[in-house]
Amino acid sequence: MADYDSDLKLALRLADLADEITLSRYQSLDLKVEKKPDLSPVTDADRAVERAMIDELTKHRPNDGIFGEEFGERAGSSGRRWVIDPIDGTKNFVRGVPVWATLISLLEGDATKVGVASAPALARRWFAHDGGGAYTTFMTSAPRRIHVSKVSKLSDASISFSGLRGWTLVGLSQKFTSLAESCWRQRGYGDFWSHLLVAEGAVDIATEPELSLWDMAALDVIVREAGGRFSSIAGVDGPHGGNVITTNGLLHQDVIDALK
Repeated sequence: MADYDSDLKLALRLADLADEITLSRYQSLDLKVEKKPDLSPVTDADRAVERAMIDELTKHRPNDGIFGEEFGERAGSSGRRWVIDPIDGTKNFVRGVPVWATLISLLEGDATKVGVASAPALARRWFAHDGGGAYTTFMTSAPRRIHVSKVSKLSDASISFSGLRGWTLVGLSQKFTSLAESCWRQRGYGDFWSHLLVAEGAVDIATEPELSLWDMAALDVIVREAGGRFSSIAGVDGPHGGNVITTNGLLHQDVIDALK
């Protein structure tokens, strides 16, 4: 098995760099916000974080490819590529809601091997590499290994999601509502956090109807290393399906069946 320790260490250093930039711009009165062609917001902080990480990766991993939300893709020659979401939850960032994170991942082919999610306004970080387990930290605490829950029935499960409009747009509003109502508890924690709460065992199901690779790649390996399953709504494992179901594994087929 390949040794991804050095790659994880680099990803954690990138997260430190990102945290410094994002926290300095969070709730700034002069924060610059623009609309992208898809009408989603982008800030000067998003671009500054991604540019800083590109510069560091170019220095330390010059043969690897890079794929980021703001500056697109740079091809590499190694068969590896770093996937970056500088601020997942930009709308929260803009409005002063502390639920946002920088997502950093390393893929070999289509498989995520390293993942880091850093949410400095929550003083939280989650990370994993292939075969190494999943961990979280709070403030300056030592890393704590995390595991998914053992809940095996939908009626006992807690489900988290980002919003309702997307389910309507993909024609699955009624099925999603039925699924949510069949669960014990429903909460809209949203974005990256929903899936990391699954990895921690605090939530049992998280699902979203429309996502991009940079939204999912880092979360994929963290959830899997915590013992969970990460797939598309169709049940194809991995972060490439354009949508996601994250569970503790025990509930996964029930969620797939409910959304068919």
